[in-house]
Amino acid sequence: MLGAFWPMPDATKNRLAYIDWMRGLACVLMFQTHCYDSWLGGAARQSKFIQLSQLGGTLPAPLFLFLAGVSFALITDRMRQKNVPANEIAIMTIRRGAEIFGLGMLFRVQEFVLGQPWAPWTDLLRVDVLNTIGVSIMLMGIGCWFTRTRAANIVLAAATSAAIALATPPLWTTWRPHWLPWYLGSYINGVHTFDKPQPWLFPIFSWTAFAFAGLAAGFLLFSEWSRKNLGLAAAAFGVGGVVLYKLALWLDAWPLQLYSVYDFWHTSPNFFLARVGVLFVIIAVSYAWCRWGLPRWIFSPIAQLGQTSLLVYWVHIEFVYGRFSILKKHAQTIPMATLGLAIIFTAMVLLSIFRTTTKGRGAEILAALRRKLQPA
Repeated sequence: MLGAFWPMPDATKNRLAYIDWMRGLACVLMFQTHCYDSWLGGAARQSKFIQLSQLGGTLPAPLFLFLAGVSFALITDRMRQKNVPANEIAIMTIRRGAEIFGLGMLFRVQEFVLGQPWAPWTDLLRVDVLNTIGVSIMLMGIGCWFTRTRAANIVLAAATSAAIALATPPLWTTWRPHWLPWYLGSYINGVHTFDKPQPWLFPIFSWTAFAFAGLAAGFLLFSEWSRKNLGLAAAAFGVGGVVLYKLALWLDAWPLQLYSVYDFWHTSPNFFLARVGVLFVIIAVSYAWCRWGLPRWIFSPIAQLGQTSLLVYWVHIEFVYGRFSILKKHAQTIPMATLGLAIIFTAMVLLSIFRTTTKGRGAEILAALRRKLQPA
């Protein structure tokens, strides 16, 4: 979603179409997960179909956070090439993270108001993905202030990502910070107001690890060699992703366990590693598809969504989960929910097109409206 705040430099726009496509893919996976989760009812909620939908739902948040790190690397790299002072880069990036965090809080206020009279006041302090993206960007800004070279950035980002992933299991179980008030502790492990951490929230541990993994990947992708050999770099990420995924499965099957409480699907560093492997493979596939596939020749609705991911995320929630849901919740068959998904997808693409075609033309559009409203 970071691309919604920091537009990609014009000189690299064509070569970065695959980044927009990846972000758009995250939007599509998010749409299908939310739509089926909100609308399916009866036997469909216990079917293999919704299980597969939920499995696909394990990717959107990692993709958004990972791509926030990739975009952060691009912006930082560009500013360094222009000899922008390190302090100025840190201040700008931390401020951007704070802005996104503020938008996350504003989104929570909107959901609270529209959710009345049922929504509890504690929902205002719930840790959502926008909050975590904002915090992640601020932390990356601090990290990049300490490291001034590409190699140092890659090492620090990768080490931070690994440290966050490795610290997650105990912080969710045996090392829980009970001494923190719930609204702060929720940023550590997503406990919120409950007696244990909630897997549907987005605390720093382990979600921020994806942003730092993306930061390391971004500095690799935007190195001088990768820019000149982007196809080979993308292929290397694909191969590396397969290796990471296989390594994660091997480690998971290992009889020796480091943690007294092990939960593969929610806190395991092995599951984190497997998803990073999948993200690396998605880089390779997205680059190949945008380089040689249909997006090179015709309009790509998925890439279009990727240009306005924050907007479509914000808007679709109300029409799927909120007061203005276009279908009755927990009452639909698979075909009806799929029809609803198609409507949401089409509407969000149209909204995205409207946004990109009118962006920067506010004064021109307002002037045209005034001319039409003036009496003849």
